[in-house]
Amino acid sequence: MKSYVYLMIGALMISQISNAEQAIFAGGCFWCMEPPFEKLTGIQEVIAGYTRGTGSNPTYKDYAQKGHIEAVQVTFDPQKISYPELLDIFWRQINPTDAGGQFGDRGPQYRSAIFYHTPEQKKLAEQSKEQLAQSGRFDKPIVTEIVPAQPFYKAEEYHQNYAKNHPWRYKWFRSGSGRDAYLRKIWSPQNKPKIAKNSKKTAKNTFKKPSDEQLRTILTSLQYKVTQQNGTEPPFKNMYWNNTEPGIYVDIVSGEPLFSSSDQFISKSGWPSFTKPLEPSNIIEKRGWFSTEVRSKQADSHLGDVFKDGPPPTGLRYCMNSAALRFIPVKDLEKKGYGKYLKLFK
Repeated sequence: MKSYVYLMIGALMISQISNAEQAIFAGGCFWCMEPPFEKLTGIQEVIAGYTRGTGSNPTYKDYAQKGHIEAVQVTFDPQKISYPELLDIFWRQINPTDAGGQFGDRGPQYRSAIFYHTPEQKKLAEQSKEQLAQSGRFDKPIVTEIVPAQPFYKAEEYHQNYAKNHPWRYKWFRSGSGRDAYLRKIWSPQNKPKIAKNSKKTAKNTFKKPSDEQLRTILTSLQYKVTQQNGTEPPFKNMYWNNTEPGIYVDIVSGEPLFSSSDQFISKSGWPSFTKPLEPSNIIEKRGWFSTEVRSKQADSHLGDVFKDGPPPTGLRYCMNSAALRFIPVKDLEKKGYGKYLKLFK
């Protein structure tokens, strides 16, 4: 029996590893780059280390001399968190206009960079960088490099999880470097992106749907079938049909808010069901002969259908596909940019 249990555990671990992907980011001192990613759902491991240099087996004493940069290697589950989401977190940790280092850490070994593993990661990184440059948030050019991934060398053990192992030293260092003060200023609600006077674009419609090729890479085969080909996932065998954790549901492609757990109920259908949308303006309903299809407005994802057999107070049942949704638990709302919905759960 024990042998069987060990075999099953081993198989599960192999399955998890095979589904994982990696991303490498450099943003100055790697002590400060670990915590933001470690907090996210879907992150399996974050390692501090060195990369980009010419010399092998670098150490903290010689990595700069060998041309390496301090960086973090992030192993993540793409079914739970996407690469574009990681890019968004990355930009919010650095000064992308500084070519001479990051905050109190100066020199080429502290410059910012994104290291891509695949052509798709490269394309998404370049798009993300371009969007940031056009946002008007910065008054200087974005100089963060986007370069191919090279061998990554794990740093010494005392550098790993530094924020957890030395919390007071970490807080003192991070605050003293000027990083926190800069990021608070740049990303504060008061620092609204500047929009060109002659531009008719507004900040509301900044989402640009990825190409079909990109979607096939970003989404799982089931997510693609449901959202792009109007498919339906199996009942009772999907992620959220019986979810009772508080939080909100967003579109798997665009991240636009769609439904709240406050309006969710466990139906006999086997799919996540809601009495009403969280943001009606993000929902499009298309009446058909036998049902009314529900799609997201920005991403135009097929979400499911709405029926008139729901409970009070609306009498409606928005029957959705889990594969079309991403769940954001209450504890993650603020850090993932959905802080305004916290009031729903107080």
